[in-house]
This record gives sequence, C-alpha cells and structure tokens, in this order.
Amino acid sequence: METFTISDRAKKTTYALIAIGLLALIAGIATGVSGQRIWANVLINGFFFFGIALAAIFMMSMQYAAEAAWGTVLKRVFEGVSAFVPVGAGVIFLVLLVGSFHGHHLYHWMDPNLYDPNSEHYDEVIAGKHGYLNLPFFWARAILFLGFYTIIQRTFRKRSLEEDAGAGLDYHKKNITTAAIFLVFFGFLSPVAIWDWIMSIDTHWYSTLFGWYTFAGMWISGITFTTLLILYLKRKGHLAQVNENHLHDMGKWMFAISCLWSYMWFFQFMLIWYANIPEEVTYYQARLADYKFLFFAIFAINFIFPFFLLMDREAKRNTGLLVFVGILVFIGHWLDLYLMVTPGTLKSEGILNWFEIGLALGFFGLFLFVVFNALSKAPLVVKNHPYLEESIHLNQ
Repeated sequence: METFTISDRAKKTTYALIAIGLLALIAGIATGVSGQRIWANVLINGFFFFGIALAAIFMMSMQYAAEAAWGTVLKRVFEGVSAFVPVGAGVIFLVLLVGSFHGHHLYHWMDPNLYDPNSEHYDEVIAGKHGYLNLPFFWARAILFLGFYTIIQRTFRKRSLEEDAGAGLDYHKKNITTAAIFLVFFGFLSPVAIWDWIMSIDTHWYSTLFGWYTFAGMWISGITFTTLLILYLKRKGHLAQVNENHLHDMGKWMFAISCLWSYMWFFQFMLIWYANIPEEVTYYQARLADYKFLFFAIFAINFIFPFFLLMDREAKRNTGLLVFVGILVFIGHWLDLYLMVTPGTLKSEGILNWFEIGLALGFFGLFLFVVFNALSKAPLVVKNHPYLEESIHLNQ
C-alpha cells in the first residue's frame, strides 16, 4: 500500500516555521509585548488549528452517517488533519488554566470582584450570568468538550487501522455508530464550547447565531486546508486514486460552506444593525471603530473570492485556482478569528504585525508537523473499507 514519507524539504520547512514562532515569542517577551497580547494570540492560533482538526472529524462523521462513498480515498487525509485535536485541546486547556489563575485577563468574567456587590468593580450584567459563567461549571464543560473530542479522534483512528488489518464490516458498522453519536453531541457541544472560549471574551454581549457562525468558519477552514493538503500530496506523486472528480467535490464543499459562512456573517450583522439594541451593537461598534478596514476586508476575502472564482464547474477542477482561492480563504478565516478575539481582549490597542504573523507561522509549523507525522504512520489509502472501490471509480 502507498505510504507517505516526509521529505527533507518538508521537515526543514516545518522546523523553520516552528523556529519562527519561537523566535517571535522570545522577541515579543524581550521587547515588552504584553502578556495579554501573547495569550490572546495563543488562543487565536490554538483554537484556529484545533477547529480545523475538529472539522476533519466532522467531515468523516458525516460521510459515515450518510454512508457516502466519494470521500473514502481521502479518509486517511482527514484522519491526518484530525490528529491535531489532542494538541489543540492541550493549547486551549493551557490558555483556560492560566486564565483561571489570573495569569491573563482574556476572560474578565473570571475576576471574582465582578460578582461582589460590595466591590467597586461589581458588574451587574456579568453577575447576572454567574449561574453559567462560574469556574467550576466552566471547567466541567471544558473537560467534557476537550475529552470527548480527543476520545472520538482516537477512536476513529484506532478503528481505521484495525480495519486495515482485518476484513469484514464490523469496524465500519462501529464507526457509523460512533459517527452518529459524535454528530448528535457535536451539534449541542460545539456552539456551547464557542460561547465559552470565544464569545465570553465579550461578556456583556451575546448572539444566538454566534456559535453557528464560528462553526461555519471552522468548517470552511478545515475543508480548505484539507483540499490544499490533498493537492500537495498529489503533486508529490501520492494519492493516485484521487481524480478530478474528488477535487471537484472538495471544490464544491469550499464553495458551499463559504456561502454558508457568508450567510451567517451577513445576517448576524444585519439583524443586530437593524434592531440597533445598545447591548447588541456594542460588539460591532468596537470592531467598526478600531478595525473597520479589516472587518469589511474579511467579508470580501471569505465571500467574494470563493463565490465568484469557484462558481463555474471547471473552476472546481482547476488545481491552480483551488490553491489560489484556498490560500486566500485560509488566511481570511484566520483573520476572522483574530477579529473575534482581539477587540475584546486588547480593545483599540490590538495590532497586526510581526509578532502576530510570527506566532501564527509557528503554530502552522506545529500543525503541519503533527499532520505529516500522522500521515506517515499509516498507508495513505485505507484497506478493506466497503466503499473503497466505489470511491476509486467516482465519476461525475
């Protein structure tokens, strides 16, 4: 069976990226970059790449639950991307742990003085949310979310390798059951985790669409990165079974979920702008006042480019165009997450310069290292999967 070996060039690239991230962190500390800014960027990058890995599990689960055949030859690529889930979970756990001990103030609701009526820092609005935003309940949810996602990722991977070793439908049927369980719980857990880790940064504000809007960003980021990874592997002579029809399907996913994200972006913004309720518009006031160009640039990058460039059927089969759009969308959704976190943590003082870029490149290098390592541990195409032959001969 076809295996993937990490080339020396790929190794050097990942190590160089990780080194850039470490140098940016060291230089940032040496030049007086605030702890708040450092931890905000750790959260942004940890959550961004964790979301991509989680989206890979979501895509595998959908294919199992729907008994879809088209993506079977791509299954090992999705597994490789999902391998970052435990690492991303560790980064998020670290950010939450340091915040709980007041090592940073990304989540200002963690300040106990806000709930004390006798304190000068008492906040009536935040105190009213104490039943939900309290550390014991918050940590119970965090451990449940991170633990559940990690267990699911390990379970899918373990059974996939077991299926390679032995024929029969038992492993496939077990994965269908696991996928169904994951999808049901993921539908409830993902928006709650997003409320906890991202939306609670702006504690006074809330949006009923925010969880699904953020999830759409995670989903399209995951699809986009996986598409770029497939194209990279094809270029290196791997995945011979993957044809233009599989790439067409990935292009359709990129196009469709970009439209879904755009829909969520527009209607969350439009409904809040139209209603003009003070406690709702404060979120957008902060972003339009200090980050206006970036705010609208993100929408242009993440909607206009994929919508118009990938609308045509042949465009979804054009590898050069898929790479161009994919890189833009990948960067655009990192910027989208940056704009979710920065205004609430750094207010008007947030900037985007060498430190942010360097740390993001470092996390990207770590992400690639984990993904490449996972890909090299097993054949790139699964064995004994009941839909493998149908997937190989996919035709549209």
